[in-house]
Amino acid sequence: MAARKAVKAVLIDLSGTLHVEDAAVPGAQGALERLRQASVAVRFVTNTTKESKRKLLERLRRLDFHIQDGEIFSSLSAARQLVEEQRLRPMLLLEEEAMEDFQGIDTSEPNAVLIGLAPDRFNYETLNTAFRLVLQHGAPLLAVHRARYYRRADGLALGPGAFVAALEYATQSSSTLVGKPHPAFYCQVLSELGCSPSEAVMVGDDVRDDVGGAQSAGMLGILVRTGKYRAGDEQLVHPVPHVTCDSFPDAVDHILKQLLQ
Repeated sequence: MAARKAVKAVLIDLSGTLHVEDAAVPGAQGALERLRQASVAVRFVTNTTKESKRKLLERLRRLDFHIQDGEIFSSLSAARQLVEEQRLRPMLLLEEEAMEDFQGIDTSEPNAVLIGLAPDRFNYETLNTAFRLVLQHGAPLLAVHRARYYRRADGLALGPGAFVAALEYATQSSSTLVGKPHPAFYCQVLSELGCSPSEAVMVGDDVRDDVGGAQSAGMLGILVRTGKYRAGDEQLVHPVPHVTCDSFPDAVDHILKQLLQ
């Protein structure tokens, strides 16, 4: 394997990696502060779509994570940017708590369907309306992300990927992926930091969307055994993760001792 450049940036997933709903991963706050003291840029990349970026930041600060607004890059932000660039009027399949990230977007007479994690809206009538827009009117289907499942306080829960797949199947169409694991999502963050994928590492609990996506973009991927991790996940992507750690604090130890020396 060719020698890699020194790591200049660490991208970190949030849900399942630093916290699970309103509980922080033990030791994660201190580990983050240790990482910040190193000569490396830190950014937080998330597919979370159940709440707005503002509410997510409030949650993290309640958990004593010292994170600034500009350090978070979310799939909702990327989705809004795409909607604006293409001048779309989307039907928003999002929870109410996420809607504020689309304030000012025209949603009258929708000509696109944008789907995130929206448990309260995943019912037959709403999905049938989306189905008709795509099949009968040619509306593009935009997937904020396609996660199969995620971790809640009460256990694993179905992600939006199943509903995206259902609409694709029924309409015989393909969705446009906006967030992780699309390589462009990672590359946009790295471009703003002024570093290449070969100079970055991604830490997350989703072997496909966090690790697999990052490695497809040319980064190193570190998998953590918290959040949605299940035994054997390491073997679900190729190449396998650079390393698998028990938790975020262990991942930070590896980065500081092995990747920044």
